[in-house]
Amino acid sequence: MDIKDLRAKEIIIDIRKNLPSNKNTVESVTLGILLAIVGGFLDAYTFICRGGVFANAETGNMVLVALGITNRNYNDVFMAVLPILSFIIGVFVAEAIKKKSTENYLESSKGEQIILIVEAIVLVIVGFVPKDVPHIFVTVTISFVSSVQISSFRKLVDSPYSTTMCTGNLRIACQSVYLAIAERNKDAYIKSIRYSIIIFSFLIGASLGGILTVVIGVKSIWACSLILIIAKILFNIRENQVKEKNSTVDLINN
Repeated sequence: MDIKDLRAKEIIIDIRKNLPSNKNTVESVTLGILLAIVGGFLDAYTFICRGGVFANAETGNMVLVALGITNRNYNDVFMAVLPILSFIIGVFVAEAIKKKSTENYLESSKGEQIILIVEAIVLVIVGFVPKDVPHIFVTVTISFVSSVQISSFRKLVDSPYSTTMCTGNLRIACQSVYLAIAERNKDAYIKSIRYSIIIFSFLIGASLGGILTVVIGVKSIWACSLILIIAKILFNIRENQVKEKNSTVDLINN
């Protein structure tokens, strides 16, 4: 084995070691993948069968508010303000759940686990809403779910990210690629891979959402609930592993 092959092997081993989160499940790449799939799915779902809108981000709604005020079309203003208000409420709910779990001395990730369950239940309810019901009721609900998710899962290992939109993730991925090439920065290289995985997962979610929504219809959103339940199970598995590890350490120390 020559020096180049040895160096390549070392790089691969280093990536495998450092790519996932070594801290906790909340910031892990695995959880990020699942949540990004949900984020992409929801955008495809609302665009195809719930009024042709993207309900995850509020930038467009803010533009519509401004245009409505300019054109004195206050009905449009009202319809655009509703998802924004729902988004704000989602932030409050997420922060309240996390604060309450901390005050009750629950595990550090218990608040996030509760939020995953809340998301899953809300999306199950959305699946029962008929297609002929005004779309605003669903888009407002999806905005709430998106807000709760964004507010609760904000870090990918050691950096900020989003699981319901790609603009910020794309910027960080491109910036990391540049640093990896220009400065031979190993950490930037690993970060670029992490963010690329999240972006790719979002695209997979959007594709899956597009296919299932066309085939199944409004109830296809239940797939998101299933993914969120899988994420909750991931938390439970991780917690059990940590408890077993701590028990082993205690036995050794004693």
